[in-house]
Amino acid sequence: MPRQKSTHVDDPKAVGLRLKEARERAGLSQRQLAFSGCSPAYISRIEAGDRIPSLQLLRELGRRLGVSEDYLATGAAEAEAASRLMDADLARRLDEPEVAAEIYGSLAESDDPAIRSQALEGLGHLALRRGEPREAIQYLESALHMSGEREPDRPAVAESLGRAYATLGEFAPAIAIFERCVEAARAGEDAAQHIRFACLLAYSLIDNGSLNRAEQVLAEALARGEDVTDPYSRARLYWSQSMLRGERGDPEGAARYAYRALALIELTEDAHFLGSAHQLVAQVELDRGDPHAALEHIEQGRPLVEAMGTPIQRAHFRIEEARVLARLGQAEGAAALALQVTAQLGDALPEDAGRAYALVADIFAELGEKNRAQELYELAAEFLERNNPNRYLADVYGKLADLHESEGRTDQAFDYMKKALSMQKAVPHATAGSGAGGSSGPSISL
Repeated sequence: MPRQKSTHVDDPKAVGLRLKEARERAGLSQRQLAFSGCSPAYISRIEAGDRIPSLQLLRELGRRLGVSEDYLATGAAEAEAASRLMDADLARRLDEPEVAAEIYGSLAESDDPAIRSQALEGLGHLALRRGEPREAIQYLESALHMSGEREPDRPAVAESLGRAYATLGEFAPAIAIFERCVEAARAGEDAAQHIRFACLLAYSLIDNGSLNRAEQVLAEALARGEDVTDPYSRARLYWSQSMLRGERGDPEGAARYAYRALALIELTEDAHFLGSAHQLVAQVELDRGDPHAALEHIEQGRPLVEAMGTPIQRAHFRIEEARVLARLGQAEGAAALALQVTAQLGDALPEDAGRAYALVADIFAELGEKNRAQELYELAAEFLERNNPNRYLADVYGKLADLHESEGRTDQAFDYMKKALSMQKAVPHATAGSGAGGSSGPSISL
Protein backbone atom coordinates (compact mmCIF):
# COMPACT_ATOMS: atom_id res chain seq x y z
CA MET A 1 0.00 0.00 0.00
CA PRO A 2 1.54 3.41 -0.97
CA ARG A 3 2.57 5.71 1.85
CA GLN A 4 0.07 8.51 2.52
CA LYS A 5 1.37 11.89 1.33
CA SER A 6 2.40 14.14 4.21
CA THR A 7 0.91 17.64 4.43
CA HIS A 8 3.36 19.22 6.90
CA VAL A 9 6.47 19.03 4.71
CA ASP A 10 7.00 20.14 1.13
CA ASP A 11 9.16 17.21 -0.03
CA PRO A 12 10.97 14.50 1.97
CA LYS A 13 14.19 14.84 -0.02
CA ALA A 14 14.15 18.67 0.38
CA VAL A 15 13.61 18.23 4.13
CA GLY A 16 16.55 15.84 4.25
CA LEU A 17 18.79 18.25 2.35
CA ARG A 18 17.87 21.20 4.62
CA LEU A 19 18.47 19.07 7.71
CA LYS A 20 21.87 17.91 6.45
CA GLU A 21 22.94 21.47 5.51
CA ALA A 22 21.82 22.83 8.89
CA ARG A 23 23.61 20.00 10.72
CA GLU A 24 26.84 20.56 8.81
CA ARG A 25 26.67 24.35 9.37
CA ALA A 26 26.34 23.62 13.08
CA GLY A 27 29.40 21.36 12.89
CA LEU A 28 27.59 18.31 14.25
CA SER A 29 27.74 14.68 13.19
CA GLN A 30 24.58 12.59 12.97
CA ARG A 31 25.59 10.89 16.21
CA GLN A 32 26.09 14.25 17.97
CA LEU A 33 22.68 15.46 16.80
CA ALA A 34 20.88 12.28 17.89
CA PHE A 35 18.75 12.17 21.05
CA SER A 36 16.27 9.84 22.72
CA GLY A 37 13.63 8.93 20.15
CA CYS A 38 15.81 10.04 17.21
CA SER A 39 18.79 7.78 16.58
CA PRO A 40 21.73 8.50 14.25
CA ALA A 41 20.34 5.88 11.88
CA TYR A 42 16.95 7.62 11.80
CA ILE A 43 18.62 10.98 11.11
CA SER A 44 20.48 9.31 8.25
CA ARG A 45 17.19 8.08 6.77
CA ILE A 46 15.61 11.55 7.12
CA GLU A 47 18.56 13.13 5.33
CA ALA A 48 18.29 10.56 2.56
CA GLY A 49 14.60 11.44 2.12
CA ASP A 50 13.47 7.98 3.21
CA ARG A 51 11.61 9.10 6.34
CA ILE A 52 9.25 12.01 7.07
CA PRO A 53 9.76 13.34 10.61
CA SER A 54 6.87 14.61 12.66
CA LEU A 55 6.51 18.33 13.41
CA GLN A 56 7.45 17.61 17.03
CA LEU A 57 10.65 15.93 15.88
CA LEU A 58 11.41 18.75 13.44
CA ARG A 59 10.90 21.25 16.27
CA GLU A 60 13.47 19.51 18.46
CA LEU A 61 15.94 19.09 15.60
CA GLY A 62 15.54 22.77 14.73
CA ARG A 63 16.08 23.80 18.34
CA ARG A 64 19.34 21.85 18.46
CA LEU A 65 20.53 23.28 15.11
CA GLY A 66 19.47 26.89 15.61
CA VAL A 67 16.86 26.91 12.83
CA SER A 68 13.05 26.89 12.85
CA GLU A 69 10.82 23.87 12.33
CA ASP A 70 9.17 25.76 9.45
CA TYR A 71 12.51 26.10 7.73
CA LEU A 72 13.23 22.37 8.02
CA ALA A 73 9.69 21.45 6.96
CA THR A 74 9.13 23.72 3.98
CA GLY A 75 12.00 26.20 3.64
CA ALA A 76 9.35 28.94 3.69
CA ALA A 77 11.02 30.87 6.49
CA GLU A 78 14.28 30.89 4.54
CA ALA A 79 12.60 32.23 1.41
CA GLU A 80 10.84 34.96 3.38
CA ALA A 81 14.06 35.91 5.15
CA ALA A 82 15.97 36.02 1.86
CA SER A 83 13.33 38.36 0.42
CA ARG A 84 13.58 40.63 3.44
CA LEU A 85 17.38 40.66 3.15
CA MET A 86 17.01 41.86 -0.43
CA ASP A 87 14.67 44.62 0.79
CA ALA A 88 17.21 45.67 3.43
CA ASP A 89 20.10 45.66 0.94
CA LEU A 90 18.06 47.78 -1.48
CA ALA A 91 17.15 50.26 1.26
CA ARG A 92 20.82 50.56 2.22
CA ARG A 93 21.84 51.26 -1.38
CA LEU A 94 19.02 53.81 -1.73
CA ASP A 95 20.38 55.59 1.35
CA GLU A 96 17.46 54.66 3.58
CA PRO A 97 19.52 53.56 6.61
CA GLU A 98 16.66 53.56 9.12
CA VAL A 99 14.59 51.18 7.01
CA ALA A 100 17.59 48.94 6.36
CA ALA A 101 18.63 48.90 10.02
CA GLU A 102 15.16 47.85 11.17
CA ILE A 103 15.06 44.89 8.77
CA TYR A 104 18.65 43.82 9.42
CA GLY A 105 18.03 44.09 13.17
CA SER A 106 15.06 41.75 13.07
CA LEU A 107 16.86 39.26 10.83
CA ALA A 108 19.89 39.28 13.13
CA GLU A 109 17.68 37.29 15.52
CA SER A 110 16.92 34.63 12.88
CA ASP A 111 17.23 30.94 13.71
CA ASP A 112 19.13 30.44 10.45
CA PRO A 113 22.87 31.15 10.93
CA ALA A 114 23.28 32.09 7.24
CA ILE A 115 20.52 34.69 7.44
CA ARG A 116 21.85 35.97 10.75
CA SER A 117 25.34 36.31 9.28
CA GLN A 118 24.10 38.33 6.31
CA ALA A 119 22.04 40.57 8.58
CA LEU A 120 25.06 41.24 10.79
CA GLU A 121 27.02 42.12 7.65
CA GLY A 122 24.36 44.65 6.67
CA LEU A 123 24.47 46.22 10.14
CA GLY A 124 28.26 46.44 9.80
CA HIS A 125 28.05 48.28 6.49
CA LEU A 126 25.53 50.71 8.00
CA ALA A 127 27.72 51.35 11.05
CA LEU A 128 30.73 52.15 8.87
CA ARG A 129 28.69 54.50 6.71
CA ARG A 130 27.46 56.51 9.69
CA GLY A 131 31.01 56.88 11.00
CA GLU A 132 31.13 54.21 13.72
CA PRO A 133 34.02 51.94 12.64
CA ARG A 134 34.42 50.12 15.97
CA GLU A 135 30.78 49.08 15.91
CA ALA A 136 31.20 48.08 12.25
CA ILE A 137 34.14 45.84 13.17
CA GLN A 138 32.08 44.05 15.83
CA TYR A 139 29.22 43.36 13.41
CA LEU A 140 31.43 42.31 10.50
CA GLU A 141 33.64 40.00 12.54
CA SER A 142 30.52 38.45 14.06
CA ALA A 143 29.15 37.90 10.55
CA LEU A 144 32.28 35.99 9.54
CA HIS A 145 32.32 33.99 12.77
CA MET A 146 28.65 33.09 12.35
CA SER A 147 29.16 31.77 8.84
CA GLY A 148 32.55 30.16 9.44
CA GLU A 149 33.85 31.86 6.30
CA ARG A 150 37.14 33.71 5.70
CA GLU A 151 37.40 37.30 4.47
CA PRO A 152 38.16 36.32 0.81
CA ASP A 153 34.89 34.32 0.77
CA ARG A 154 32.97 37.53 1.56
CA PRO A 155 34.65 40.38 -0.42
CA ALA A 156 32.16 43.05 0.68
CA VAL A 157 32.71 42.13 4.33
CA ALA A 158 36.47 42.10 3.80
CA GLU A 159 36.51 45.57 2.22
CA SER A 160 34.34 47.19 4.89
CA LEU A 161 36.20 45.43 7.71
CA GLY A 162 39.59 46.50 6.38
CA ARG A 163 38.38 50.05 5.79
CA ALA A 164 37.01 50.19 9.34
CA TYR A 165 40.37 49.21 10.81
CA ALA A 166 42.20 51.68 8.53
CA THR A 167 39.77 54.45 9.50
CA LEU A 168 40.79 53.91 13.12
CA GLY A 169 44.46 54.05 12.15
CA GLU A 170 44.84 50.35 13.02
CA PHE A 171 46.71 49.48 9.84
CA ALA A 172 48.13 46.07 10.83
CA PRO A 173 44.77 44.22 10.78
CA ALA A 174 43.65 46.17 7.70
CA ILE A 175 46.81 45.21 5.83
CA ALA A 176 46.47 41.57 6.91
CA ILE A 177 42.88 41.37 5.66
CA PHE A 178 43.68 42.96 2.31
CA GLU A 179 46.77 40.77 1.86
CA ARG A 180 44.68 37.63 2.34
CA CYS A 181 42.19 38.86 -0.24
CA VAL A 182 44.94 39.74 -2.73
CA GLU A 183 46.41 36.27 -2.33
CA ALA A 184 43.00 34.64 -2.88
CA ALA A 185 42.37 36.75 -6.00
CA ARG A 186 45.83 35.89 -7.31
CA ALA A 187 45.21 32.17 -6.77
CA GLY A 188 41.80 32.41 -8.45
CA GLU A 189 43.19 34.48 -11.32
CA ASP A 190 40.50 37.11 -10.73
CA ALA A 191 42.05 40.30 -12.14
CA ALA A 192 39.24 42.65 -11.08
CA GLN A 193 39.29 41.41 -7.48
CA HIS A 194 43.08 41.51 -7.49
CA ILE A 195 43.04 45.20 -8.48
CA ARG A 196 40.29 45.98 -5.97
CA PHE A 197 42.14 44.56 -2.99
CA ALA A 198 45.62 45.48 -4.18
CA CYS A 199 44.56 49.13 -4.26
CA LEU A 200 42.94 48.88 -0.82
CA LEU A 201 46.14 47.25 0.44
CA ALA A 202 48.21 50.01 -1.15
CA TYR A 203 46.12 52.74 0.52
CA SER A 204 46.76 51.20 3.93
CA LEU A 205 50.45 50.64 3.23
CA ILE A 206 50.85 54.26 2.10
CA ASP A 207 49.11 55.58 5.20
CA ASN A 208 51.33 53.27 7.25
CA GLY A 209 54.42 54.70 5.56
CA SER A 210 55.32 51.43 3.81
CA LEU A 211 55.90 53.07 0.44
CA ASN A 212 58.24 50.46 -1.07
CA ARG A 213 55.81 47.65 -0.30
CA ALA A 214 52.90 49.71 -1.70
CA GLU A 215 54.85 50.26 -4.90
CA GLN A 216 55.43 46.51 -5.28
CA VAL A 217 51.76 45.74 -4.71
CA LEU A 218 50.65 48.31 -7.30
CA ALA A 219 53.23 47.17 -9.85
CA GLU A 220 51.84 43.63 -9.71
CA ALA A 221 48.26 44.91 -9.92
CA LEU A 222 49.12 47.00 -12.98
CA ALA A 223 50.71 43.99 -14.67
CA ARG A 224 47.72 41.77 -13.95
CA GLY A 225 45.20 44.46 -14.91
CA GLU A 226 46.52 45.34 -18.35
CA ASP A 227 43.41 43.97 -20.05
CA VAL A 228 40.87 45.17 -17.46
CA THR A 229 38.62 47.85 -18.96
CA ASP A 230 36.28 48.42 -16.01
CA PRO A 231 36.51 52.17 -15.25
CA TYR A 232 36.36 51.67 -11.49
CA SER A 233 39.28 49.25 -11.55
CA ARG A 234 41.34 51.56 -13.74
CA ALA A 235 40.43 54.56 -11.57
CA ARG A 236 41.49 52.69 -8.42
CA LEU A 237 44.88 52.02 -9.98
CA TYR A 238 45.35 55.65 -11.01
CA TRP A 239 44.15 56.82 -7.60
CA SER A 240 46.68 54.63 -5.80
CA GLN A 241 49.47 55.74 -8.13
CA SER A 242 48.61 59.37 -7.45
CA MET A 243 48.80 58.86 -3.69
CA LEU A 244 52.11 57.03 -4.01
CA ARG A 245 53.66 59.67 -6.29
CA GLY A 246 52.60 62.37 -3.86
CA GLU A 247 54.22 60.58 -0.96
CA ARG A 248 57.37 60.15 -3.04
CA GLY A 249 57.58 63.92 -3.43
CA ASP A 250 56.49 63.91 -7.09
CA PRO A 251 53.51 66.33 -7.25
CA GLU A 252 53.51 66.45 -11.05
CA GLY A 253 53.28 62.66 -11.29
CA ALA A 254 50.59 62.69 -8.59
CA ALA A 255 48.59 65.25 -10.59
CA ARG A 256 48.89 63.24 -13.80
CA TYR A 257 47.39 60.14 -12.23
CA ALA A 258 44.82 62.10 -10.21
CA TYR A 259 43.37 63.69 -13.34
CA ARG A 260 43.24 60.29 -15.05
CA ALA A 261 41.24 58.92 -12.13
CA LEU A 262 38.93 61.94 -12.20
CA ALA A 263 38.32 61.55 -15.96
CA LEU A 264 37.34 57.90 -15.56
CA ILE A 265 34.98 58.60 -12.66
CA GLU A 266 33.36 61.41 -14.65
CA LEU A 267 32.53 58.84 -17.34
CA THR A 268 30.65 56.72 -14.80
CA GLU A 269 28.58 59.70 -13.61
CA ASP A 270 28.87 58.23 -10.12
CA ALA A 271 28.22 61.23 -7.89
CA HIS A 272 29.49 59.50 -4.75
CA PHE A 273 32.95 58.73 -6.10
CA LEU A 274 33.11 61.89 -8.19
CA GLY A 275 33.04 64.05 -5.06
CA SER A 276 35.96 62.10 -3.61
CA ALA A 277 37.82 62.34 -6.93
CA HIS A 278 37.58 66.14 -6.83
CA GLN A 279 38.93 66.00 -3.28
CA LEU A 280 41.92 63.97 -4.45
CA VAL A 281 42.69 66.46 -7.21
CA ALA A 282 42.35 69.33 -4.72
CA GLN A 283 44.95 67.65 -2.50
CA VAL A 284 47.30 67.24 -5.41
CA GLU A 285 46.88 70.81 -6.64
CA LEU A 286 47.54 72.08 -3.14
CA ASP A 287 50.66 69.97 -2.85
CA ARG A 288 52.01 71.33 -6.11
CA GLY A 289 51.42 74.90 -4.99
CA ASP A 290 48.17 75.95 -6.70
CA PRO A 291 45.56 76.62 -3.99
CA HIS A 292 43.29 78.44 -6.48
CA ALA A 293 43.00 75.31 -8.66
CA ALA A 294 42.48 73.29 -5.48
CA LEU A 295 39.62 75.59 -4.46
CA GLU A 296 37.90 75.03 -7.83
CA HIS A 297 37.83 71.29 -7.21
CA ILE A 298 36.72 71.77 -3.61
CA GLU A 299 33.77 73.83 -4.85
CA GLN A 300 32.88 71.21 -7.46
CA GLY A 301 33.16 68.32 -5.03
CA ARG A 302 31.51 69.87 -1.97
CA PRO A 303 27.82 69.45 -2.98
CA LEU A 304 28.48 65.86 -4.10
CA VAL A 305 30.20 64.85 -0.86
CA GLU A 306 27.62 66.65 1.28
CA ALA A 307 24.81 64.82 -0.54
CA MET A 308 26.35 61.37 -0.98
CA GLY A 309 29.27 61.04 1.43
CA THR A 310 29.43 59.32 4.79
CA PRO A 311 30.05 61.41 7.93
CA ILE A 312 33.72 60.41 7.81
CA GLN A 313 34.02 61.38 4.15
CA ARG A 314 32.37 64.72 4.83
CA ALA A 315 34.76 65.36 7.72
CA HIS A 316 37.78 64.54 5.55
CA PHE A 317 36.49 66.82 2.82
CA ARG A 318 36.10 69.73 5.25
CA ILE A 319 39.63 69.22 6.51
CA GLU A 320 40.89 69.43 2.93
CA GLU A 321 38.84 72.57 2.45
CA ALA A 322 40.42 74.03 5.58
CA ARG A 323 43.88 73.29 4.15
CA VAL A 324 42.95 75.15 0.97
CA LEU A 325 41.59 78.15 2.86
CA ALA A 326 44.75 78.29 4.98
CA ARG A 327 46.95 78.33 1.86
CA LEU A 328 44.80 81.11 0.40
CA GLY A 329 45.48 83.25 3.47
CA GLN A 330 42.05 82.77 5.03
CA ALA A 331 43.54 81.50 8.28
CA GLU A 332 40.67 82.32 10.62
CA GLY A 333 38.09 80.66 8.38
CA ALA A 334 40.34 77.64 7.97
CA ALA A 335 40.87 77.32 11.72
CA ALA A 336 37.15 77.63 12.45
CA LEU A 337 36.29 74.95 9.87
CA ALA A 338 38.97 72.54 11.07
CA LEU A 339 37.97 72.96 14.72
CA GLN A 340 34.36 72.24 13.79
CA VAL A 341 35.47 68.99 12.19
CA THR A 342 37.59 67.90 15.16
CA ALA A 343 34.54 68.16 17.40
CA GLN A 344 32.74 65.74 15.06
CA LEU A 345 35.61 63.24 14.93
CA GLY A 346 36.47 63.09 18.62
CA ASP A 347 37.19 59.81 20.37
CA ALA A 348 35.61 57.64 17.69
CA LEU A 349 38.37 58.42 15.17
CA PRO A 350 41.43 59.39 17.19
CA GLU A 351 43.91 59.44 14.30
CA ASP A 352 41.77 61.65 12.09
CA ALA A 353 41.01 63.90 15.06
CA GLY A 354 44.73 64.16 15.84
CA ARG A 355 45.59 65.04 12.27
CA ALA A 356 42.83 67.65 12.19
CA TYR A 357 44.09 69.26 15.42
CA ALA A 358 47.61 69.28 13.94
CA LEU A 359 46.26 71.17 10.93
CA VAL A 360 44.66 73.80 13.16
CA ALA A 361 47.92 74.06 15.13
CA ASP A 362 49.79 74.68 11.86
CA ILE A 363 47.41 77.52 11.08
CA PHE A 364 47.87 79.19 14.48
CA ALA A 365 51.64 78.73 14.22
CA GLU A 366 51.60 80.58 10.89
CA LEU A 367 49.55 83.35 12.54
CA GLY A 368 52.23 83.70 15.19
CA GLU A 369 49.98 82.49 18.03
CA LYS A 370 52.55 80.08 19.41
CA ASN A 371 50.88 79.34 22.74
CA ARG A 372 47.64 78.37 21.03
CA ALA A 373 49.58 76.32 18.48
CA GLN A 374 51.42 74.47 21.25
CA GLU A 375 48.15 73.60 23.02
CA LEU A 376 46.71 72.21 19.79
CA TYR A 377 49.86 70.22 18.89
CA GLU A 378 49.78 68.69 22.36
CA LEU A 379 46.11 67.83 21.90
CA ALA A 380 46.92 66.32 18.50
CA ALA A 381 49.67 64.23 20.10
CA GLU A 382 47.24 63.02 22.77
CA PHE A 383 44.87 61.66 20.11
CA LEU A 384 47.63 60.24 17.90
CA GLU A 385 49.30 58.45 20.80
CA ARG A 386 46.25 56.19 21.05
CA ASN A 387 47.37 54.47 17.84
CA ASN A 388 51.06 54.63 18.63
CA PRO A 389 53.32 54.31 16.67
CA ASN A 390 52.41 56.29 13.57
CA ARG A 391 54.23 58.71 11.31
CA TYR A 392 51.82 61.59 11.97
CA LEU A 393 52.79 61.53 15.62
CA ALA A 394 56.46 61.85 14.66
CA ASP A 395 55.59 64.96 12.65
CA VAL A 396 53.70 66.51 15.58
CA TYR A 397 56.56 65.78 17.99
CA GLY A 398 58.96 67.47 15.55
CA LYS A 399 56.79 70.58 15.37
CA LEU A 400 56.53 70.74 19.16
CA ALA A 401 60.33 70.50 19.32
CA ASP A 402 60.63 73.42 16.88
CA LEU A 403 58.14 75.51 18.85
CA HIS A 404 59.91 74.97 22.17
CA GLU A 405 63.29 75.70 20.59
CA SER A 406 62.02 78.97 19.09
CA GLU A 407 60.91 80.03 22.58
CA GLY A 408 64.25 79.09 24.14
CA ARG A 409 62.95 76.06 25.99
CA THR A 410 65.84 73.80 24.99
CA ASP A 411 65.15 70.98 27.47
CA GLN A 412 61.58 70.53 26.26
CA ALA A 413 62.72 70.85 22.64
CA PHE A 414 65.31 68.12 23.18
CA ASP A 415 62.73 65.81 24.78
CA TYR A 416 60.31 66.19 21.87
CA MET A 417 63.08 65.75 19.33
CA LYS A 418 64.02 62.45 20.98
CA LYS A 419 60.38 61.38 20.81
CA ALA A 420 60.21 62.34 17.13
CA LEU A 421 63.36 60.37 16.29
CA SER A 422 62.18 57.37 18.28
CA MET A 423 58.82 57.46 16.49
CA GLN A 424 60.47 57.68 13.08
CA LYS A 425 62.42 54.52 13.88
CA ALA A 426 59.28 52.73 15.08
CA VAL A 427 57.36 53.16 11.82
CA PRO A 428 58.29 52.26 8.24
CA HIS A 429 60.44 54.95 6.66
CA ALA A 430 58.65 57.39 4.34
CA THR A 431 60.39 59.91 2.13
CA ALA A 432 59.97 63.60 2.74
CA GLY A 433 57.10 65.57 1.28
CA SER A 434 53.54 66.22 2.34
CA GLY A 435 52.06 64.09 -0.44
CA ALA A 436 48.48 63.33 -1.30
CA GLY A 437 47.97 61.66 2.04
CA GLY A 438 50.62 63.42 4.11
CA SER A 439 50.45 64.67 7.64
CA SER A 440 48.62 67.83 6.69
CA GLY A 441 45.41 65.99 5.96
CA PRO A 442 43.81 62.54 5.90
CA SER A 443 44.24 60.43 2.80
CA ILE A 444 41.26 59.24 0.81
CA SER A 445 40.54 56.09 -1.15
CA LEU A 446 38.19 54.97 -3.86
